[in-house]
Amino acid sequence: MQTVETLNEGLKRAYTVTITSKDIDARVEKEVAAIAPQVRMPGFRPGKVPANLVKKMHGESLQRDALNNSIQDGIQKLIADNKLRPAMQPSVELDEGFEFGKDAEVKVELEVLPEIAAPSIEGLKLERLTVEVADAQVDEAAGRIATQQGALEEHAASHKAKDGDTLTIDFVGKIDGEAFEGGSAEDVKLKIGSGQFIPGFEEQLTGVKKGDEKTITVTFPEDYSAAHLAGKEATFDITVKAILDADKPKLDDDFAKSLGLEGLDQLKELLKGQIEQEHNGLTRTYMKRKLLDQLAAAHDFDVPPSMVEAEFNQIWAQLQHEASHEEDPEAALKEMEAEKEDYRAIAVRRVRLGLLLSEIGQAHGVVVSDQEMNRLIMQAAQQYSPQDRERFVQYVRQDPMAAAQLRAPLYEDKVVDFLFEKAEITDRAVSREELEAAIEAEDGDLKPHVHGPDCDHDHDHDHGEKPKAKRAASKKKAADAEEAAAAGEAEAPAKKAPAKKAAKKDEAVAEEAVAEDKPKAKKAPAKKAAAKAE
Repeated sequence: MQTVETLNEGLKRAYTVTITSKDIDARVEKEVAAIAPQVRMPGFRPGKVPANLVKKMHGESLQRDALNNSIQDGIQKLIADNKLRPAMQPSVELDEGFEFGKDAEVKVELEVLPEIAAPSIEGLKLERLTVEVADAQVDEAAGRIATQQGALEEHAASHKAKDGDTLTIDFVGKIDGEAFEGGSAEDVKLKIGSGQFIPGFEEQLTGVKKGDEKTITVTFPEDYSAAHLAGKEATFDITVKAILDADKPKLDDDFAKSLGLEGLDQLKELLKGQIEQEHNGLTRTYMKRKLLDQLAAAHDFDVPPSMVEAEFNQIWAQLQHEASHEEDPEAALKEMEAEKEDYRAIAVRRVRLGLLLSEIGQAHGVVVSDQEMNRLIMQAAQQYSPQDRERFVQYVRQDPMAAAQLRAPLYEDKVVDFLFEKAEITDRAVSREELEAAIEAEDGDLKPHVHGPDCDHDHDHDHGEKPKAKRAASKKKAADAEEAAAAGEAEAPAKKAPAKKAAKKDEAVAEEAVAEDKPKAKKAPAKKAAAKAE
């Protein structure tokens, strides 16, 4: 193999690699010798088929494989001999005039990672903003759960139901004076104004009091799912058993026990822990931004244009997606175009910070252990259907690029934690509102792409950063995502409190009969296991 460097400009490199026909033929002969013992052909004993016949049968495919393997080995040797660190996958182009039996001339173009002087981690100073969990916050969180669960205190017997009140009712539905199947239920909770029942049902309960009996008349929608009820007029005999005060959630041991806990104290302790996690996540977000700002200010070097372009394209695609959901998509896109260079500068900053963090991590022995990697794979597999999980696990274990992409966020977090340990940190107590305002005011980068060991530089991560004072809502969303990730909750569905015991079957049917006929939300289809890279 012969190699000639044709370009060495900045971070760009280009080479012409010549692979001789002799090398390719030698690979073919070696493969023929390897497969001949397994070839079966009429008229020959197993393993005794002549090599020339094997070559005649499989020669074309063997030549293609030999050429491809020669090129791959040639590129690896080129990289090793020249001590190159590719920024992205090299571009490889075989000479158009190539024919088997002749030398193969291959053009290889790539960008290399810059030589970065050992990043300084001395003198880092950070402020840790801490927020104490107040009892009022815990009570408010507990109250929200109680409200969602319908555990509310009763209004006085003289209270007249108004919009927003929750009623406990029994009802019997009739058509032409005869009760119809599934039209009766007991102890049903109904919030006036929720739109839970068919049009006209809830509104007629405004003004009722506890103990009232009332008959209302409603008409089922023409497009109601139950054909025997669609478009028909019906009456409902209603008994009001209680009117609950949505502003006064019922917080006691019985409520906590209904959630499967020992009592109210345990519920509050759990909620306090969750709020502390949220605060810790916000604190980490603020500290991380300040850390990245210091690193960015202290280091300046050229970054590979191809990496910047890939990062920018990811940012731009995300912005276009967000713009499509704005009230005026055209105006949002126009605003984006005006800020395009700002976003490109963000891409440069992210790539530079990612390279810095990678260099720091490698220089100081930061690694993701096999145990941590296995946990990552298992967690990621949960987003797939049970039948696809094993395929996903195998895919990640067999594809180094997929594994590197999965590893990158954890590697970044570990490098950041390492730097936190080295920094001089001072604490300052603030309110949650002050901490959130401090995060919103910052213009730091939440998600640099850390180019750790074996990284394939596939920029498939969230890009929430926006130019300063632009798209505040989107920045807040990005900060919330970072907060969730720091608290270990990223992309995980919120845990629901244990549901109350199911109502009797006939009551459930009755409640469904008067519930407004809305299409049920479709479950998002499970993501298909990633196809094996070709």
